[in-house]
Amino acid sequence: MTSGHATLVTKQFGARADAYVESSVHAQGADLDQAAALLTGHNAARVLDLGCGGGHVSFRAAPLVGTVVAYDLSADMLAAVARTATQRGLANITTRQGRAEALPFADRDFDFVLSRYSAHHWHGFSQALAEAHRVLRPGGTALFMDTVSPGTALFDTYLQAVELIRDPSHIRDYATAEWLNALAAAGFTLKNVTARRVRLEFSSWVTRMATPAPQVTAIRALQGQMAEDVVNHFAIEADGSFTIDTAAIEVARES
Repeated sequence: MTSGHATLVTKQFGARADAYVESSVHAQGADLDQAAALLTGHNAARVLDLGCGGGHVSFRAAPLVGTVVAYDLSADMLAAVARTATQRGLANITTRQGRAEALPFADRDFDFVLSRYSAHHWHGFSQALAEAHRVLRPGGTALFMDTVSPGTALFDTYLQAVELIRDPSHIRDYATAEWLNALAAAGFTLKNVTARRVRLEFSSWVTRMATPAPQVTAIRALQGQMAEDVVNHFAIEADGSFTIDTAAIEVARES
């Protein structure tokens, strides 16, 4: 990640750390349930929460496993995660700061790598996936959960546009096919893909990122001018709320 983009990411999310810890959208979801099910029965496992954000994966994982390392670029976000972990009595969560593209961990250090709503901010997507593969032990499992592009050019253009207007640190929501190609290139073996749809309430979505009023107005204006098929796909509502495509992609490192 270039220093300029890293600075932008930390600026965007550092000041919003508590908002993300408290976000109901991030604190729940079928993908978190899926992650918990994956970890159940592995009470000695060592888990990496890659790009932990508000720490919701870490908080779900900690009661089920031996150790969780919450890893993020933002020191403020990590401080919020550490405070919440202490408040909840989750003593097996530790925090570590750094970039997804250069993990400060030994080869084969983790039994599981989990990442949720982080990859669309990575400057080096393929490099970060290669690093995730490197630190995962043979026989280990990784689960990547993120917003995905619908793939169609028209829908993709709309999605990337509103994401970037809301949050200038956004890089790209990748299509599922792009994910699968990149994961295979990194050395992972595909286990399964679970597609979901998630509704985003507009007011809380922009408030959580403290999106400036002119950008909020721009998003609403863009929504009002989109073709009917875009409106239908994203289920754009009168108040601006809309629905996104997500995927939880489970992969393994075989050797």
